[in-house]
Amino acid sequence: MMVVGIVAVCVVLAVLAFLVPRLRGPERGTQRSLGAGSRVAGKAPGPVGRLLSKPFRSSSRAVSKSGSAGRRTRGRMPF
Repeated sequence: MMVVGIVAVCVVLAVLAFLVPRLRGPERGTQRSLGAGSRVAGKAPGPVGRLLSKPFRSSSRAVSKSGSAGRRTRGRMPF
């Protein structure tokens, strides 16, 4: 279920980055919430903390890539 949610967020961010490339508020908000989840999960002791925070880190990377891909695609458009 979480994977579907992250994919939906990435698609929405890519479309927003394509339509309004200077608008970074949604991307930063998503990064902030995923970072908070990663920090909270990382406070678990030992290797369990790293294991619990990994999905948040990889989701944060995916959100960042989708936003930059939308901006990059917009930059390549001829108009």
